[in-house]
Amino acid sequence: MELWIFATIAAAFIQNLRFMLQKVLSATRLTPVGATWSRFIYSAPIILIALAITFEAFEVPVPEVGNRFWIAGLIGGICQILATICVVALFKARNFAVGIALKKTETIQSVFLGLIILNEPVGWTAFALILIGVLGVIALSDNAAQSGAFRDRLLNRASGLGLLSGLLFAGSAIAYRATSLSVLSDDPLLRAGVTLGFVVTAQASLMFIWLILRDPNEIIRVLQTWRTGVWVGITSMAGSYLWFVAFTLQNAAYVKALGQVELIFSILASFIFFKERISKNEFIGMALISASVLGLILIL
Repeated sequence: MELWIFATIAAAFIQNLRFMLQKVLSATRLTPVGATWSRFIYSAPIILIALAITFEAFEVPVPEVGNRFWIAGLIGGICQILATICVVALFKARNFAVGIALKKTETIQSVFLGLIILNEPVGWTAFALILIGVLGVIALSDNAAQSGAFRDRLLNRASGLGLLSGLLFAGSAIAYRATSLSVLSDDPLLRAGVTLGFVVTAQASLMFIWLILRDPNEIIRVLQTWRTGVWVGITSMAGSYLWFVAFTLQNAAYVKALGQVELIFSILASFIFFKERISKNEFIGMALISASVLGLILIL
């Protein structure tokens, strides 16, 4: 097995594991905001220590950064915070696999963001694939177990959270690319590490200030759940590193396509660990979204 294939599958598995841990945290004592902060507060020290070792032990010079590094990094970090809160809140409204599938609409929505922000139109093939994804979202959003009219079952809080998280994740990806390109270094792994260090530290700090002002008791609860929270931080760090390794070794389109294996991991987790039932409509919806996402990745 080639290294990029191993790295991609491992990254998808670890990322899915991290979401499982956050779901456990949010289902026990923590709010969605607290479960989200646990990811950043426990991973920031690991990332900073790794960077310190890189710069000191291996005598790697600290690269300079461009002016937009700070602004783009903060925008991306805030978008990711809000997106993660939406996903964790979604886990309380729908089952784990459906939550991950709705989050996957970030790839579909990035096409629209590219059109609006970068003025990059899509062809008819891409448009058809987008429609397939929309049908998948409709199938996922229409919870047959709920009573009431079709419109009420479709336009609900869960589908709104899922679509919003996808939009915010897509926005953070664009901002992170701009941030990474502002690091003045020829080493893509070093650019990614510096970007990751700044963004995660800023995210942990911003959310700490928010919690101090709005819910200081949540800080205590996050620290009390450190046994699980530390693993959230470790999996967050490890997953990000493996994604960067895969992108360094192989075309991003192939990496992202293979990365959709995360949806399979989420279905297995939903069945095995959370004992959640997945309906026929939800299976159809996840299949349509997966087909749409994979198709878009392969043609773009």
